[in-house]
Amino acid sequence: MTASTIAKRLPPYNPAMLRWARNLAGKSIEQAARRAAVKEEQVVDWESESPNKTPTVRQARELAELYQVSYLEFFRPELPTLPDPELIPDFRLFRTADDPSETKELKSIQLWAEVQRINALDLYAEIGEAPPNIPKSLFSTVAARAEDAAERARKALNFPIEKQIGRNAEGRRQIPGELRRRIEDLGILTLRRTDIRPLRVRGFCIAVFPLPIIVIGNEAPTGQAFTLAHEFAHVLIRQSAISGPIPREGGDAQKRRVEEWCNQFASAFLMPRRAVAEYLVPPPAPLDEMSDEILHRAALHFGVSDHAMLIRFVHLRYVKAAYYWNVKKPRFDKVEEDYKGGGVAPYYGTRYRNKQGDLYTSLVLDAWSMGRITGHHAAEYMGIKNIQHMFDIRNNYGGG
Repeated sequence: MTASTIAKRLPPYNPAMLRWARNLAGKSIEQAARRAAVKEEQVVDWESESPNKTPTVRQARELAELYQVSYLEFFRPELPTLPDPELIPDFRLFRTADDPSETKELKSIQLWAEVQRINALDLYAEIGEAPPNIPKSLFSTVAARAEDAAERARKALNFPIEKQIGRNAEGRRQIPGELRRRIEDLGILTLRRTDIRPLRVRGFCIAVFPLPIIVIGNEAPTGQAFTLAHEFAHVLIRQSAISGPIPREGGDAQKRRVEEWCNQFASAFLMPRRAVAEYLVPPPAPLDEMSDEILHRAALHFGVSDHAMLIRFVHLRYVKAAYYWNVKKPRFDKVEEDYKGGGVAPYYGTRYRNKQGDLYTSLVLDAWSMGRITGHHAAEYMGIKNIQHMFDIRNNYGGG
């Protein structure tokens, strides 16, 4: 067999793409070699202009996973026009100094999210559709009343409060998924990355249009619903941001104003003033404290966390803010910190679908069913190694 024959059989990876993806992920030659189980000289050769060898399919997939990119990226004839961006504005007000390693990880996750958006836009083009545009009437500013913005958003999502309240335990667990799908129907890509939680990030928003991005982490369902609504608010005020807990005082004044507005929006969205008043008559003056039983029952009624419910009661002057900050917030923080996640996925492909969201997943399935991409390409778009899991997702997609 001639050398030219062997060369024709090698996957047509672009060496420049292998080098670009590694540098983008901030990985060293040593780390790449260790992941691919080869010597460092071999990685250098793979990335050279005229490589003597190329990675095997298995090795390339290992590198793609290490670099947090799609395996398909290695086949691009030219480098993407995706620059190494500045990290989106950090609105985590408790921070006092940048952590270089944390910033690097956040930037890597942000770039992953931006690549998913590029993929989604490519998929829209493949199926011959344009991404939806958010109705202009939904956009707002922090100078507007959060209550009014939340009411308009509820109507646009066709998610009246009557569909949310009074659910049983299973119904309450489904609220974040339903809210996520309705947000996606507006043309907002919602993604999930469990690795943002150790970075003390609840979620972030990249306000680019069309197809803005929301990324959420691993929280209890009730907390996840609040984070979704908070990041949705960031989209509606066109403000990209990394979000986290808000301290009682301190931090940049403008960032605090934005984060407090987004929290007020999320509270008003999930617990509208009228519905709260119908459930529990407002007191003549804010109370010094509120019993855990009353708070918990109200939270169950609205399908939210006790934490979110108490924030809303403070906003609506049912109880004094000091009770929240001095008594309850430290306890809520401990509960949220100890949350481990859990639950058994209904089918194996669930974790990929949850990570990418239904909007992205449906675009992949549509392009696949229309013959615009192959099953293997569909799996690559979803970040799946075993194509059987792609069939798993397709067979179970209609069932949620």
